[in-house]
Amino acid sequence: MNKKIIVLSGDGIGPEVIAQAEKVIKAVDVTYNHKFELENGLIGASSIDTTGEPLTDEVIEKCKNADAVLLGAIGDPKYDNDPSIKVRPEQGLLKLRKALELYSNIRPINTYDILKEVSPLKNEKLEGVDLVIYRELTGGIYFGEKKLSADGNTASDLCSYSKEEVSRIAKLAFEAAQLRSKKLTLVDKANVLETSRLWRKVVQDMAADYPEVNVEYMFVDNAAMQLVLNPASFDVVLTENMFGDITSDLASVLTGSLGMLPSSSLGKNVGMFEPCHGSYPQAAGKDVANPMATILSVAMMYDYFGLYDEAIAIRESVNWALKEHVVTEDITKENPSPCSVVGDLIAYHIEEQGDVQLNKNYIKDSKNCII
Repeated sequence: MNKKIIVLSGDGIGPEVIAQAEKVIKAVDVTYNHKFELENGLIGASSIDTTGEPLTDEVIEKCKNADAVLLGAIGDPKYDNDPSIKVRPEQGLLKLRKALELYSNIRPINTYDILKEVSPLKNEKLEGVDLVIYRELTGGIYFGEKKLSADGNTASDLCSYSKEEVSRIAKLAFEAAQLRSKKLTLVDKANVLETSRLWRKVVQDMAADYPEVNVEYMFVDNAAMQLVLNPASFDVVLTENMFGDITSDLASVLTGSLGMLPSSSLGKNVGMFEPCHGSYPQAAGKDVANPMATILSVAMMYDYFGLYDEAIAIRESVNWALKEHVVTEDITKENPSPCSVVGDLIAYHIEEQGDVQLNKNYIKDSKNCII
């Protein structure tokens, strides 16, 4: 299969984790006889520094004409602490989501045995945790009208949703629930917000078309609490843009490392795949970032293309690396592996179709540790 992928490495650790994802794509090409063409583009602070814009129209057109977009991370501290700055890296990501009509962000949350000791939750709280968050991505307060008074003393952000915006992502969440444990939780603030009441009405009306799905309604403050107290009680979580941003980051802590969480953003045409973590500028250039979230996002990309064997091979290779303790310093402080070595060995495991043995005394030397 031939595909064209636009690669937007972005800022901070973005280029480092993307480099490992590219190794995996090339390994899958070799092993499964595919040809994925990778073309680079700029976004975020790197784009501002080069073009003056967080995302150019030229890059948007490239993304529209591609089969998928692979994104690293966006953000730079030099833009964070000055509220007077008008052009910011994050504007590029919002612009891209809107241009590609990526209305559905899907974030699976899984736990791994090796990470249970790293998670801030007790082990018994993590048993059976397997949930997926469907976050609406192109509406709500992030995209609503923004106002600042002339004297600078009053500001407002409009949160707006239409029935169509709610129903199209709710449909995806219901369909996912049908294939999983047939449970869907709508997270809202319907006791306060008119937009949340619209969400609840639309989901209630749609529930009649999915009689086998048990629908639960939960206020966002309670949902945040229950994600800590009883995370295994959730299966498919559906929510609006801001609530989804916050609750998915909260849920990410369950795994013990934000560096393990992939995501996909889907819409009408092109899918985008990216790790859930930020640009982590403190680690940039040090070869210590965890590339597994980005690599698992690549697995979601292969699912998107219907290449399920390839996706399974990637996930099995990540699981192998975890079991062999080929992990970065966010997971272990005892003999962590560099980011580049993790990428090398996962890619090699794919190429060798799992037939790999390690000499752990030489694991920092990458493939020199292969027996």
